[in-house]
Amino acid sequence: MGFNCGIVGLPNVGKSTIFNALTRGKAQAANYPFCTIDPNVGIVPVADPRLKKIYEICHSEKLQMTTVEIVDIAGLVKGAAQGEGLGNQFLTHIANTDAIIMVVRVFEDKDVTHVMGGVDPARDVEIIHTELALKDLEVLLKQKDRFTKGTRSGDKVAIKNLEILDHAITELNAGKALRQVEFTPDELVFLKTLNLITAKPILYVGNVGENEINKPDSEALKVLKGIAARDKTSVVVISGKIEEEISQLEEAERAEFLKELGMSETGLDRLVFAGYNLLGLITFFTSGPTENRAWTVEKGSTAPQAAGKIHSDFERGFIRAEVIAYEDFVKYNGELGAKNAGKLRLEGKEYIVADGDIMHFRFNV
Repeated sequence: MGFNCGIVGLPNVGKSTIFNALTRGKAQAANYPFCTIDPNVGIVPVADPRLKKIYEICHSEKLQMTTVEIVDIAGLVKGAAQGEGLGNQFLTHIANTDAIIMVVRVFEDKDVTHVMGGVDPARDVEIIHTELALKDLEVLLKQKDRFTKGTRSGDKVAIKNLEILDHAITELNAGKALRQVEFTPDELVFLKTLNLITAKPILYVGNVGENEINKPDSEALKVLKGIAARDKTSVVVISGKIEEEISQLEEAERAEFLKELGMSETGLDRLVFAGYNLLGLITFFTSGPTENRAWTVEKGSTAPQAAGKIHSDFERGFIRAEVIAYEDFVKYNGELGAKNAGKLRLEGKEYIVADGDIMHFRFNV
């Protein structure tokens, strides 16, 4: 699997519509708050066009995409951390995700109720950030109680952890998300064990109207992009309604529909790849007569670490990797052509995997 992420937002901003489009699932989408009671979890294949091209060259028996797991929780409202709406118990469902996607409504529609009465991205983002911060404070304060007991006996680890907790609590109370705070490597190791939501990288989705997808940015969208810039992240602009329509079409129809809209790819494809960039992930491929497959690793991973994504034995007994760059694989029409052109390389344990590498691992256990 590539990564997993949690979708958050106010009620009626298009979260469930976008989730349905991503997963072709059956998440509830209705014009009233709190229609999403239980979290919806979907597995989304990553439509990497490079994998399809490799498949066409190799004529393997099957093609296996890498995937992304999406968790859609109930819409949050002001006061969720104190039990308003459905309360904050659903935030627990996104505590174990790798990243947060915040869907923000930037379209006007008198037929779709806005829970706060009107479109205001700055207000909406602030509400969600506050609720996420309050959930983190709840976790941190519980941990503080736990480690305070340990300090009474002079436990050095407890004393150090208490200092880290106090630092994080102070920053949250000052209005900062923990991802915006500089912590030492040791502090980060401890905080990571707590699965704090505001420490996770975040990506904003601006949900625009159907007639706004190719138009200049509205004032609301400009505001959202300004917020994202201050958070050192980006905004993916999506029309949830259009994406839902696209998701119901067959591949050939989808391509024609995108062409009519003046789009080269779906907004949801852009969302998935923006998530990859946010988390510093890349894709490598394996290819053979039985299967062509995409795999996800962190940027900077070594060849043995990439091999371990396939099987732990591959990493443990790693000998070498046979590597062809994607561009060379396509240019020379597959492995044999690339090898004859001198483009197949033998790489050892120190090799850093590049995005798009086609790899074959030699190992012995």
